[in-house]
Amino acid sequence: MIDDDDAILRSLSMLLEGRGIPVRAYSSAESFLNALATEPPQCVVSDIRMPGMSGIELQQKLKDEGTIPLILITGHGDVTMAVQAIKQGAFDFIEKPLDDERLVDSISQAIESGNRLRSEHRERAALQARVAELSPRQVEVMQLVAEGLSNKEIAHKLGISTRTVENYRAWVMERMGANSLADLVRKVIALTSRA
Repeated sequence: MIDDDDAILRSLSMLLEGRGIPVRAYSSAESFLNALATEPPQCVVSDIRMPGMSGIELQQKLKDEGTIPLILITGHGDVTMAVQAIKQGAFDFIEKPLDDERLVDSISQAIESGNRLRSEHRERAALQARVAELSPRQVEVMQLVAEGLSNKEIAHKLGISTRTVENYRAWVMERMGANSLADLVRKVIALTSRA
């Protein structure tokens, strides 16, 4: 929770902790960013207008990380600002005075979304590590298999024997930890989605 108004920080912290949502409160985006490396949050709720770095500027800094949902709150919002914030990746945009239930629901959904994104990120990183162990030819065969080409079609396309394709395909299945063709295709899709 980031807000330069101590009274808002205290009241929202009490509300959220009363609902079982742990809170760390910061009076500026800069102090939050300083703590980010040691205490990554599941969700960030930030005021937009603050001295120093604004909530919109914070959104730009968090955009690269990509797995921390950001809910922006403001007492001075307008439709254009809300649309811009959402287009740039904010999970939600809520105007003050805050509706307690809407805020709690939005935070709960943001935490769930963030957990899913972090899980997908970990899976993609593990798959990328496995792909890095494949030879360029094995990667080529994997991509062609995922496109639905048969061993014979892959052999023709690459100018190698069908038996060689079968060998590459077996290595790819083993190294990617795929137990079926459908599993391999799912893994290739996971590698390319949201990249």
